[in-house]
Amino acid sequence: MKRGIRFFVWMAFIFSFALVSAQSKVDLGRMDRDIEVSENILGTLIKQQFEKRSFFPIEINGEYREGYGLIFKLPYEMNGPMIWNIGGNTPGVTMLDGDSYSFSFSMPSGDEAELERTFDDDQRIKTEIIRGTGNSRGAARVASRQRVNIDSIRDVTADKIVDACKDFIANYGDLITQLPANEKIVITNRSENDRMRRYGMFAMESRPSYMSLEVTKADITSYKQGKLSKEQFDKKIKVINSVVDDELQPDLELLTSIFNRLYRPDLSKTFFTEENMYYERMKDYGVIYYMQVFSSNQDEFNRRYIMPTVGLEGLDQVARDKKVKELYPQFEKDIKADILEYGRTVKSLKPEESLIFNIRLTRCDDCGIPSSLELTIKADVLKDYASGKLSKDAALSKFTVKKGAAQ
Repeated sequence: MKRGIRFFVWMAFIFSFALVSAQSKVDLGRMDRDIEVSENILGTLIKQQFEKRSFFPIEINGEYREGYGLIFKLPYEMNGPMIWNIGGNTPGVTMLDGDSYSFSFSMPSGDEAELERTFDDDQRIKTEIIRGTGNSRGAARVASRQRVNIDSIRDVTADKIVDACKDFIANYGDLITQLPANEKIVITNRSENDRMRRYGMFAMESRPSYMSLEVTKADITSYKQGKLSKEQFDKKIKVINSVVDDELQPDLELLTSIFNRLYRPDLSKTFFTEENMYYERMKDYGVIYYMQVFSSNQDEFNRRYIMPTVGLEGLDQVARDKKVKELYPQFEKDIKADILEYGRTVKSLKPEESLIFNIRLTRCDDCGIPSSLELTIKADVLKDYASGKLSKDAALSKFTVKKGAAQ
């Protein structure tokens, strides 16, 4: 009798678990629909922040990553780099976004109005110079103000975009019905594809910027249910709005050289790099290092794989992929330890700033390893570890880990 009761209890448990699992499973079809609608809402809210609401096309791409959340990617440097066209019949702005879009918008009051008057003044001076009625001092004044003007207008524009993103999160984030409570909504202007363009094309131009907002679905739900006030909810939204500092920093350059050497095939025991790393220093945020790692080379004659870090040659695709899956956990463990150990050489970060490694991982189709790995640790953790206040295990536990979609 007892055995029969235990059987029915066990079956009821299994049924309940299966029911909960079925209910919690994301409906990807509905998720795609929610993403499409949300992209449109977010784009509209951004346009509404400006007086001419259709002043430039906005292509926003939403991507769902199971276990992490929904990421909305804004166009590259939507708030700059910019070229202000203050000559000709139609003053406007060209946004350098890989493609060029010309548009203009007016800013009617306060500091914004002062910026607009400044641009009008610059246009008048340049027109006078072209006609031969101006002077060299006027030209110098225009040139000296141009960088300040671009940075100022970027700040104004960035604030408007952040306001639009906050509005979207607070008022429309709950429309993404399939997003689990523990996952996030993230809005950012950073993507894997524009890293080299961001670094190379604009290194000598107006400084790029990094924008990111994120909040959990649970916090949105709590706000909607009245459990959080607007002020409390705003504090839950993590906002980063930072300009890239293009000044070379000796300690950051040193860390670049350390990892460029440490992960060459002759020293690494897992994955290796064949390209030089580079970094972006973000004002009041920290530094992001970009790294691409590989697992193997392919012989162009017999199409077999060579894995130099583990001394293997002549591998077929199956054997190579199996080894890649074996090496990934060790790579993640090793690079965390190396960041902790050598990150101590970075002295220019403030205690609240972060050291971040954004790593694009070796390609391995259907292997289940992530496509990217982002590791973040605070500068004060590195300092405490260097001084002996934190043990190695305690410091390693302070890493924030973000993984890209599984390959």
